[in-house]
Amino acid sequence: MLSYITVGANDVPRSGRFYAAILVPLGYEKMEGAEGIEFTAPKVPGRSNSPAAIYVKKPYDGKEATVGNGSMTAFQAETHEMVRNIHAAGLEAGGSDEGAPGFRDDYSDHFYVGYLRDPLGNKVAIFCANPAEGTRGR
Repeated sequence: MLSYITVGANDVPRSGRFYAAILVPLGYEKMEGAEGIEFTAPKVPGRSNSPAAIYVKKPYDGKEATVGNGSMTAFQAETHEMVRNIHAAGLEAGGSDEGAPGFRDDYSDHFYVGYLRDPLGNKVAIFCANPAEGTRGR
């Protein structure tokens, strides 16, 4: 089971604003500390709590943070509207568009997703796979 994710940042406040814009609407709580910013997901009965923590901080080795080519972190939203709103909030908070929210031909009929890049360039997906939200073409 995935426990936490650490996202390297060269400008922690800037990256922190981006991650706050996309994680707080999903229920994560933000805490700032001396080493960076921590976002934690409160335990909700009957719901997966993974990843439970997202850390935004400078790399431990003191070197410059860089983007992982082919790496992506995905967060699940309850509704298509949440995907759209969080995608827009991420753009407003300094992220860049990597794919507007919508259905993709390559994925299931229920998979509704929007893609972003954080201020450093890391790829992030916000998706909804809730069949009650409708499917591609309906």
